[in-house]
Amino acid sequence: MRRLTSLLIIFTLLLGGCSNNGTGERSLPAAQGSPSPNGGFTKEKTFGIIYPMTYPTYELITLDANETAAKNHVALIVNAPDEANTEQQIRIMESMIKQGIDGIAISPVDSAALTPVINKAEAAGIPVVTFESDAPGSKRTAYIGADNFMTGRQSAMTVSRLLGHKGMIIVENGMEEMLGMKQRLEGFLDYLAQESSIDVLEVHHNRGSEEQAMSDIETMIDAHPHFDALVGLDYISASASILIWKAKGLNRLAISMGVTSTNNDALINGQLAAVISQNETIWGRTIVETLLLASNEMKADSIINTGIAELRADQLQ
Repeated sequence: MRRLTSLLIIFTLLLGGCSNNGTGERSLPAAQGSPSPNGGFTKEKTFGIIYPMTYPTYELITLDANETAAKNHVALIVNAPDEANTEQQIRIMESMIKQGIDGIAISPVDSAALTPVINKAEAAGIPVVTFESDAPGSKRTAYIGADNFMTGRQSAMTVSRLLGHKGMIIVENGMEEMLGMKQRLEGFLDYLAQESSIDVLEVHHNRGSEEQAMSDIETMIDAHPHFDALVGLDYISASASILIWKAKGLNRLAISMGVTSTNNDALINGQLAAVISQNETIWGRTIVETLLLASNEMKADSIINTGIAELRADQLQ
């Protein structure tokens, strides 16, 4: 946990150099190459990473990618819309294609809408890997991440076990159009319907906005004061639920997604009962390594499953 906290501090210092280009897109600081023997810098490859939005989990992925990029003479261009936005992701990707960079990694907000531009990049000889959420209908080179249907089932298994397989829950999810979010919700509801007597009172989607997530959760709490647990199926729901639990002092279970120092602290403090991780902390390294293979015309696995883990407070203390 100390290492995770220190990484976040480092990224916070780096974030001082971020710039907003006035279009709602944010360019994030990234590796600029590696020292060469003569003391200068060499840049053998340039890769782009496009997130759905800015968020601490993505910042950790960038740090991991930077470490691997620096060791392999790779420069990174890291970009994201301020809030989840398909059109901005398309514009960012089109810009990277025009620059003729060597590889692109993207977590697509809308897989169907991004498929033509992913195919355009591949046709231009630029390998594309998706992560977190796939675009299976595209010609992308690889998908990096966990099986989102099984991630949803794991969230359901966790809340079911903690509630003794019965009770009433409210659910907050992310972008309704994002394939990974749809798959998580499907897996979640499928498990509960088949394996438990838990009632799902309401499901809301926050569209990648923490403000919307907080509003959704507060609305559901007011409508269902006797709920037993809140389950968040996306990263944004985690921070929103922690803030609400702090403000209201709720003595109810909350289960969320994603590894951050804030989530770790919330686990230790009892604000979260469990966190479901897709082992996001290795995505950055895996993205760079996979793009290196593909850009050098070497075979890369088309599916790189990073697995699923349940984190609890006793694992951090």
